[in-house]
Amino acid sequence: MANEKKSCLRGEGLTKVFGLGRTRTVAVDHVDFDFKEGEIISIVGESGSGKTTLAKMLLGLINPTEGEIYFQGQKRDIKTHKKKKEYWRNIQAIFQDPFSSYNIFNKIDSVLLDCISMRGGRRLPKDQKIEMMTEACSFVNLKFEELTNKYPFELSGGQQQRLMIARIFLLKPQILLADEPTSMIDACSRATILDMLMNLRDDIGMTPIFITHDIGLAYYVSDTVYIMEKGVFVESGSADEVILHPKEPYTKRLINDVPKIYEEWDLSTV
Repeated sequence: MANEKKSCLRGEGLTKVFGLGRTRTVAVDHVDFDFKEGEIISIVGESGSGKTTLAKMLLGLINPTEGEIYFQGQKRDIKTHKKKKEYWRNIQAIFQDPFSSYNIFNKIDSVLLDCISMRGGRRLPKDQKIEMMTEACSFVNLKFEELTNKYPFELSGGQQQRLMIARIFLLKPQILLADEPTSMIDACSRATILDMLMNLRDDIGMTPIFITHDIGLAYYVSDTVYIMEKGVFVESGSADEVILHPKEPYTKRLINDVPKIYEEWDLSTV
């Protein structure tokens, strides 16, 4: 079919084992997936399900014990620092804790200028760089002139999350891994951040992958949902399929754990 979406990130038998002998832990256990360009994907599971370990392997921060990752149809090769940097131009992340995502010695200008350099804009005139940084900040409802010469730790948690999205706006990666991107901010800011990520996806044709324990968020934003339990994908499919018609007991429990305003809360599973 001519209009079939192309694969952007695929895994075959992807496995990560930590430790040896008695301390051996299989964090991710022979998972297969095929993420398509432009679709919104959510990987849902509780703490310890292996979803963050999987995200780190996809980012190239840790090596798989077994299995292969394919990027844009080719076996991923990030053996040298140069190749890894090239890969990171195309795949970026927003993490749960914005406070630990910045180098405390780097000012906000430096954070944003690094993104421009990474996209090959190191030699651009200063005026043009300021214009690009202003536009990126404006995209996330921040004013660059109020941030210049400040450090990220001088911002609130919500502002730091927005600054991370401004970085993504400048970097324009093909894939964005968002690991619990809204877990540390209030409900109002959460909706704003999600809207910004969706706008970014439309603006630059990015493929967002949400790593989350929040099945409500997954249903709200996703085309495709993967449910992860103890290092394995136990269920996957369209958001409607998986969340409105779950087959696995684990998926059903995750859905039942979401409090509903119009029903009496069932605390028997807690």
